[in-house]
Amino acid sequence: MPGRLQLLARRLLAQLQSALPALPSSCALCGVTADAALCADCERQFFHGQTARCGQCALPLPQTNGIKTRCGACLQQSPAFDATIVATDYSAPIDQLVLALKFGGQLALAPLFARLLRDALLQDQRQKLPTLLVAVPLGAQRLRSRGFNQALEIARPLTASLGITLATRLVLREKETAAQALLHPRERQHNMQDAFCLAADADVRGQHVGVVDDVITTGATLNALAALLKHHGAARVTNLVFARTLPK
Repeated sequence: MPGRLQLLARRLLAQLQSALPALPSSCALCGVTADAALCADCERQFFHGQTARCGQCALPLPQTNGIKTRCGACLQQSPAFDATIVATDYSAPIDQLVLALKFGGQLALAPLFARLLRDALLQDQRQKLPTLLVAVPLGAQRLRSRGFNQALEIARPLTASLGITLATRLVLREKETAAQALLHPRERQHNMQDAFCLAADADVRGQHVGVVDDVITTGATLNALAALLKHHGAARVTNLVFARTLPK
């Protein structure tokens, strides 16, 4: 019960904060006074570069003259998902924004992530919009501990800005899994095996499903979810992820 009360309290606080009139604040990256969570200079510097990326997993690639191509890893072993759209790379100082939302509970950053992700999606004129959105679900234990699902917090304003239905209970976390960030890349795929299931009344046949998350690293979580959706008849799966981890 305490965990449920904590979750409700955090949601209420987030709703109250979103209902307040916008006041000048500090840029989350440089600290300069700004009317939004990110000042115009930081947004131009970190979010409007024309990075060439793999069309399937969004890893940065050498410049390809605007031609959509795939990286060697996706060519060698194609993931279950069809495309990945990201707003930026998961590197300093952007990684601090992600950590502030995910572990610092700064829910006011979620609408910013959603707006930047929407802009990245709409910028690619060849990318068809999904017909349905889902957020990567958390396990019950981690949800109680954190008090919110950061992917869902991003998905809510994203679906509102795109006018696409958000199915909040379509995908369920069937088992608790170890945190992917703590595992070796080779262990992550096994960790996600049978991690998800669809709700009993779910129907994704013929749908183009957009899967929302905060960070993509190896893609194991998103691949497991895409495989499940494809198994149940989804026509296409596009990942909509705020940040892309770079290879070491």
